[in-house]
Amino acid sequence: MKVPLRSSRRATLAGLLALLMVTGCDGRTTQERRVRIATGSPTAVYHAIGTSLAGVIDRELPGAKSEVLVTAASAENVEKVSQGTAEIGFTQADVLVTGGAPAPTVVALARVYDDLLHLVVRADSPIATLEGLKGMRVSVGARGSGTTVTVDRLLSVANMSNAMYRRQLSLDDSIRALRDGEIDAFFFSGGLPVTGIKQLGADVGIRVVDLSRWAGDLRRRYSDVYVVRDVPTSAYSVPPVATIAVPNLLVASESMPEDLAYELTRLLMERREVLASAHPAAERLDPRTAISTLPVPLHPGAARYYRSVKP
Repeated sequence: MKVPLRSSRRATLAGLLALLMVTGCDGRTTQERRVRIATGSPTAVYHAIGTSLAGVIDRELPGAKSEVLVTAASAENVEKVSQGTAEIGFTQADVLVTGGAPAPTVVALARVYDDLLHLVVRADSPIATLEGLKGMRVSVGARGSGTTVTVDRLLSVANMSNAMYRRQLSLDDSIRALRDGEIDAFFFSGGLPVTGIKQLGADVGIRVVDLSRWAGDLRRRYSDVYVVRDVPTSAYSVPPVATIAVPNLLVASESMPEDLAYELTRLLMERREVLASAHPAAERLDPRTAISTLPVPLHPGAARYYRSVKP
């Protein structure tokens, strides 16, 4: 049966309209905006906050689909963002200081909170100082983690780089190894409290060793990002100590579209109560401090958001 010319034209027009609905003006097919979030161990802070942020993105950012990536943490996260295999990632600021120069393709959406370097031993351990690790079996963090970066620098300034039997274990593996007596101590850098460390304390009893005396040496040799922060009794039900801390940043590629960076920053700040319900470290999110992202600059989209909320 011959189709009338007018009907044929209408069908063609309808087809073109349908095509336009799924393509952009440049002819490319419209796709969901992927927001892959590079985090860390499932029992650590990055993963808890990143998972909560993913839920916020999926609920409140039209056209976006998030994915939480389990990683070795900071160093791997920066690598993923730089290579385009993650859109955003959490990292310690000291990971971005390499020979005095920041990573070239990474910018920040926010300073989130401070990561504190934990040196964890069993409650009955004789280890009471960094020097007490000599000859001991110690996990220095997973390969690709920020913990390893900070610990390597700490051991260097303390002239202890070769003073112990080093293992490179993830947080979860470090906890298991200390519980089972396979190591004598482990390092981990994270926001307070670290869920896995808190559970270990409840299971077998732990102490956190004071590392604060080395912060000045780290600043002089490497970067001003190193400061001293307290681990209060409330974190792990152990005596309070002071330790080395470094700011934690949420970073993105400098090529991220400005509107996406703006919206992600907005959600991070405006939904901080939701994030804090996943982990109390997110309670420290504040636009007034979030802009302090040295050694890397703010993404222009993030900067535009902070200007929009400035009193």
